[in-house]
Amino acid sequence: MPIADECDMSGSDASGQRRVVVHRLLGTRRCDSPNQDARPPGVVPELIVIHGISLPPGRFGTGLIDALFCNAIDPLVHPELAELCDLRVSSHLLIDRGGAITQYVPFDRRAWHAGVSAWCGRSGCNDFSIGIELEGTDTTPYTDAQYEALAAAVLALRQAYGAIADGAIVGHADVAPGRKTDPGPAFDWNRLWRAIAA
Repeated sequence: MPIADECDMSGSDASGQRRVVVHRLLGTRRCDSPNQDARPPGVVPELIVIHGISLPPGRFGTGLIDALFCNAIDPLVHPELAELCDLRVSSHLLIDRGGAITQYVPFDRRAWHAGVSAWCGRSGCNDFSIGIELEGTDTTPYTDAQYEALAAAVLALRQAYGAIADGAIVGHADVAPGRKTDPGPAFDWNRLWRAIAA
């Protein structure tokens, strides 16, 4: 598994807002995933997809999300996750329960997070989206720190990538209905909208 590097943890401008520099969100931990590739020519981020994840399901802080995104799940150590060993997935960002952010893929690259998906009649959301994982479950309330970190990340992304419109922040369930349910009913969309507006 690639070694996680601690980046410039200041990561904000004079107003305290986060910034994106060279397709990286400053002030985040970095753990490079091999599960990425180039976006199609001329395609830029236009959509943010919010996910929920916990490994094993319902357990937090295990370090297994890093392992999943870096193809390092050991079925002998974690037999309940054996079915994930051959999965090749990633996300751009993960926000843990304490609000700390890890970046796995630069924003100008395609992370493999949405799978078979469509938004506004356009298929293949990985091509034109940024994936943000929240450590949690569909039914476990997300933390104050996660909402704060998510709002800051969304604001930084929208400032860096002007093609991300107001309504272009959705859940995984919205782009893969019937197949995915995250971030689930525990996610408070109104709270996110309020935080972004503030």
